[in-house]
Amino acid sequence: MKLHVVGQNNMRVDAAAKVTGKALYPEDVSLEGMFIGKTLRSHKPHACITIDTSRAEAMEGVVKVLTYKDVPHNHYGVLMKDHEVFCSEKVRRIGDPIAFVVAVDEEVASKALAKIKVEYRELKAVFDPEVAMHQDAPKLHGESNIVYHYKLRQGDIEKGLEESAVVVENTYVTPMVDHVFLQPEAGVAHMEKDTIVVTTATQYPHFDQLEIAEALEVEKEKVKVINAAVGGAFGGREDITLQIHLALATKLTGKPVKAVYSREESFIAHAKRHAMVMTYKTGADEEGKLKAMEARIIGDTGAYASWAINIMRKAGVHATGPYEIPNVKVDSYAVYTNNPFGGAMRGFGATQPPIAHEQQMDMLAEALNIDPISIRLTNAFKIGSKTATGQILKDSVPLRQCIEAVAEKLGFSVVSRGV
Repeated sequence: MKLHVVGQNNMRVDAAAKVTGKALYPEDVSLEGMFIGKTLRSHKPHACITIDTSRAEAMEGVVKVLTYKDVPHNHYGVLMKDHEVFCSEKVRRIGDPIAFVVAVDEEVASKALAKIKVEYRELKAVFDPEVAMHQDAPKLHGESNIVYHYKLRQGDIEKGLEESAVVVENTYVTPMVDHVFLQPEAGVAHMEKDTIVVTTATQYPHFDQLEIAEALEVEKEKVKVINAAVGGAFGGREDITLQIHLALATKLTGKPVKAVYSREESFIAHAKRHAMVMTYKTGADEEGKLKAMEARIIGDTGAYASWAINIMRKAGVHATGPYEIPNVKVDSYAVYTNNPFGGAMRGFGATQPPIAHEQQMDMLAEALNIDPISIRLTNAFKIGSKTATGQILKDSVPLRQCIEAVAEKLGFSVVSRGV
């Protein structure tokens, strides 16, 4: 059977438009009679607030200043509705949206932002996820900052460590990472009779439709999301940024409203890859065969949960790497802090743990005087292997062939032990 895609030279459907400059991105969209919108954001990480928009509203050229009072249902979120469309009583991070100015042009909108008076009563903030787990830490939402705890148990971890000839232990820290897609957030909203139309660049147009409809308390069928050309995403466009702001503005004014973020605003508006603190203890016998692995992974989800539950579950599932380990204990946590909020980014929780479990393998190899390729071949998954979650690998598992091919290319002389 001839494959029509795999192994064939296929043209991307959007390639020609993008390389010729014909692709239409949200920032390229302009509609007649369009207003410009700009967001006022918090410059404090944790504070109670009071807002006075009267001076901005009195300015010539200002059409509307939106706050939480204008939002029918002021909560949204991917898995947990912990975001506010506009903060009502408290801000939880630098960059939290407080108000949205709708004006006749960008200059007026920018000047109006400076006229909005926000009084901050600063609260104690917490920026270290390990500290945030303590009962006496400042709370962001509810009575605990622990959003989620994933547990993985297999075998007897204490017995496995006792039976190990060598045990290595270390803590690894990874930072938050921004997607830095080329096209900052932008969008235009307008009315088509009684339907709100939002044109933006998103990874989840159908989910955006639901979030907009719920926040504005309108029927889902009365919201249409048009996905223009997307100038990069990598997970960073899975959360709401300006969609609800634009939809609400056009609903209340009846006119098209456009917003375009600067690079700085883009940085503080959207989610980041989760920073993680990963503490590992790994044991092996004299031949390098893994006996036990214990891991504690703390994910900093910042001020809001976004995809934290799924991401930290995946981090826990992948904590052991591609290795057969009979005794496993993993605890992974998602924790609120007053940092930028963590969300989806390519790899989705599976990119950080390899930094830890692969360095553990190198440390074991060094302690046992075994080369780092051989210790991996000794423990690598193969057909019939059982993962720490109990999955039996029944199909193609080409890991060993991959390791051997890389070793050959790099000129490693591999001494196989018990492979």
